[in-house]
Amino acid sequence: MTSRIQNAAVSPDFTKGVQHLFKDVYSGGVPRETLELVHLRASQINGCSACVDAGVTGATKAGVSPDKLHGVAAWYENPVFDDAERAALALAEAATRLADRPGAVTDEIWDEAAKHYDERQLGSLVLMVAITNLFNRINTTFRTPAGTAWN
Repeated sequence: MTSRIQNAAVSPDFTKGVQHLFKDVYSGGVPRETLELVHLRASQINGCSACVDAGVTGATKAGVSPDKLHGVAAWYENPVFDDAERAALALAEAATRLADRPGAVTDEIWDEAAKHYDERQLGSLVLMVAITNLFNRINTTFRTPAGTAWN
């Protein structure tokens, strides 16, 4: 696959603003491992190979076990994920699949997440999903090859 953008320097420099958002995400009290799993799962759903590659790298650096990395695509039936991770991943999937059905983030999904995370942490999770979806859309549109993601 060849990137549609050969010189990233000619693209708008939005990364500085996004870095401020990432700072807020990572200071919100959610374990970094969970945030990286959320990023990886949303990227898998959106089919962003560059972001999946970046997600695996970030999750590995955050200490996510190989078992979890290999199982995140089918987290709902994998016993290596704890209840808090499951709630975060369910929220990430629902918020990523908004177009699949009206009201994708159901009260049940939100309430389960709220059992494990306070409002600040929920905000961090939602912001991580939103940033991930932003980068998924940029990278897939530009056909950014794995290993060179804009995030």
